[in-house]
Amino acid sequence: MEETFIIQTDTFQLTQWEFFVRMLVACGIGFVIGLEREHSYIRSKEEIFAGVRTFVFVVLLGFLSTLLSFIFNDWVLIAGFLGVIAMVGISYWISGHKGQIGGTTEFAILLSFLLGATTLLGHLEASLALTVIMVVLLSVKVTLRSIIDRITQDEMYAFIQFVVLALLLFPFLPNRTIDPWEIFNPREVGWVIVLTSGLGFVGYMLMKFLGSDKGILLTGIVGGLVSSTVVTWVFSKKSKEVPELSLNSAVAILAASTIMIVRVMVWITIFKPPLLGDLFLPLLIMLLAGLGTAIYFHYKHEKIDHDDEDIPLGEPLNLREAIFFGVMYTAILFIVSYANEQFGSKGIYISSAIASLTDIDAISISVSKLAGDTIDFLTAQNAILLATLCNTIIKIGIAVWAGSKSLRRYILIGYGIIFIAGIIGFFIINS
Repeated sequence: MEETFIIQTDTFQLTQWEFFVRMLVACGIGFVIGLEREHSYIRSKEEIFAGVRTFVFVVLLGFLSTLLSFIFNDWVLIAGFLGVIAMVGISYWISGHKGQIGGTTEFAILLSFLLGATTLLGHLEASLALTVIMVVLLSVKVTLRSIIDRITQDEMYAFIQFVVLALLLFPFLPNRTIDPWEIFNPREVGWVIVLTSGLGFVGYMLMKFLGSDKGILLTGIVGGLVSSTVVTWVFSKKSKEVPELSLNSAVAILAASTIMIVRVMVWITIFKPPLLGDLFLPLLIMLLAGLGTAIYFHYKHEKIDHDDEDIPLGEPLNLREAIFFGVMYTAILFIVSYANEQFGSKGIYISSAIASLTDIDAISISVSKLAGDTIDFLTAQNAILLATLCNTIIKIGIAVWAGSKSLRRYILIGYGIIFIAGIIGFFIINS
């Protein structure tokens, strides 16, 4: 059956079926946004400016204006948008005279018109994603006000510092090596500093608003998706800064290391699936060991009577420690490069051990790529396990050196169990 086109040009085509589907999506977008606005006004008992019907009409106006702009002239869309702007301006002027200052709903009207236009053009995923963001932001007004009311001047200053670091300084760092040995990449080291400071700041804010238990645990899990070594550094320093948080910090560190093992499995699956065969059981044993110790310490902490209000949070943002860790990371890069140059592929075990000083993503990926080509599977599997164990030793060292006395005890127990599980994995592979 031949499709009937409503619009068919060199740059845009629209069939009748596509028209009806996109129109229904546009109506749904207007309905969801309008429902949130109308519900919000009912709760606050304020006079409503735009509800469900108005938002549906505005989205459809943007939808049809875009359609007519293809049939007649681009000015149809411009005129439609100017008309909505005029309506919103008049409404805002009237509300201002009544003492009702605020433009959230007015801006939502303008965005709704543009969402209607975007939907007609076929960008349904983008329209729906923007709708979700709009509805979430519109519905968290009370929560946002509550959060903003609780933010102190020091925390705001720390946030501004981090924004300057992450958005004004980091993007302009050169993304190339600048030393004769082609090792030091300012952008890469900058990323480590941003990640370390950002993780500490996020952990601080989560502790403030969710409590030390949920805040630290969630930060450890999320941080483990990026770098368990950074998590170990951040929360080791936190435990020394606030000793009352030592057990919480231990849970976060062990949770991050458990996530690290999952990352290793994912990298192997992506780059060399057959390599995971004999390596699956050893990694699973380490995963269960890490998960078991994290759960044990978590429930141990729950049995202890504690009051979050009595626990100080420490510094919101510690750039000094982040920069120091970046310097350490740079030094390790030079050590790894020297080892690779001296030993090459013949020293794969030595290179794996040294490369694990930072984290094991790079070595897991590179060894997986080489497995079956320049090195045999058994050598690759042993190299990955060795890197995992050496990284565990490094994190034990970080916790012992930078952490509180209580954290050292917890980490020696937790990481000790993970290390023993790794040794068992070695015997399983090589038996």
